[in-house]
Amino acid sequence: MQSTWRRARAVRWAVPVAAFVVVGAAVGAGPVIAAVQGDPALPDRTAAQLLAEVAKTAQHQQPPAMSGTVVETASLGLPSLPLPSGTSSSPLSLLSGSHTLKVWYGGDGRLRLALPGQMSETDVISDGKGSAWLWESATNTVTRFTLPEGVKGDKGKEAEAAHTALPTATTPQDLADRLLKAADESTAVTVENGQHIAGRAAYQLVLTPKDSTSLVDRVTLALDGETYIPLRVQIFAKGAAEPAFEVGFTQVSFSAPAPENFAFTPPAGAKVKEQKPEAAKPGEPWSKDGAAGHAAPGAEAARAGARTHGSGWGTVAEVPFSLADLSKQQNGPRGGGDPAQMIESVLKSAKQVSGTWGSGKVITTKLVSVLLTDDGRLFAGAVTPEALVQAAGRK
Repeated sequence: MQSTWRRARAVRWAVPVAAFVVVGAAVGAGPVIAAVQGDPALPDRTAAQLLAEVAKTAQHQQPPAMSGTVVETASLGLPSLPLPSGTSSSPLSLLSGSHTLKVWYGGDGRLRLALPGQMSETDVISDGKGSAWLWESATNTVTRFTLPEGVKGDKGKEAEAAHTALPTATTPQDLADRLLKAADESTAVTVENGQHIAGRAAYQLVLTPKDSTSLVDRVTLALDGETYIPLRVQIFAKGAAEPAFEVGFTQVSFSAPAPENFAFTPPAGAKVKEQKPEAAKPGEPWSKDGAAGHAAPGAEAARAGARTHGSGWGTVAEVPFSLADLSKQQNGPRGGGDPAQMIESVLKSAKQVSGTWGSGKVITTKLVSVLLTDDGRLFAGAVTPEALVQAAGRK
């Protein structure tokens, strides 16, 4: 699919809060997206043919109009972060347990995402006319984004801009895009038939990393048998019978949503803010933080010093990082809680490590390892802690 469903990827590691929290927020939760077994009577396709169809769809075709309900579930094996009550629709809360995302796509840059919570809701609406809205009911706040030149008028980029306003909200397409980029010669790819996802007959690609340092045992990508759009993605950790992370449709319809889904009027009494994001350079996300048009604390310095080690499933990201700077922040992003409390909660499971490069603390989950060095660096990847230690010693 085109950039409509894509988000900024590598730059997310440049934001210290996001890079640190991504491994520390998940609680144990079983899979919630069921596949109905049976014979969907789809034509036989090899793995190579399916990969070719996905690539062709991504490069040459507009995604069809659609709507649906997506459920995201994380079970990484660490205790939940100390988030304030009433923040179940905040981005950070998505990293814990199971959450639901409502999706409407009408083509021509029209997109709506709704992240409901127990006591709140966050909505992003792009009207396809050069504006996008972010509605946060918890604070009764509306942010109107006027899209910059280079984005306004490009319907795919307009929808992408709206999508990035919920930086941690994930669709199956988002995750599939990233995982397929890692599926190089270091990956064994097979195909399974006989799947039904959200009432749709589907093919299922199975990606198995060959890299011994990877914490990923296998990834399953369920592709709609008609459109080849990913309907569900499951990531299994080594030694685990249930997915450590999955995101998939529980309901989907490939018919045009009603036009009123993309219309928005600020509720009475809501505080309305205006944002005019800085136009992105070629190859960069549409704004510096993917949402508000302002760089997150430490993001510029992190981007300047960011680099990667290895490739494919063994990739390790390295960015400058300071626990002291993070602890000074009074509030996490969008009501996400006190960073100092989050750090304390996550570091309870950290292990002290050292090498010729110095010393630091390593945090390990089922799928992700993070090394925080005492000299101000963060290493992270879906790899073993030993792989992070080796990366820390490279010049």
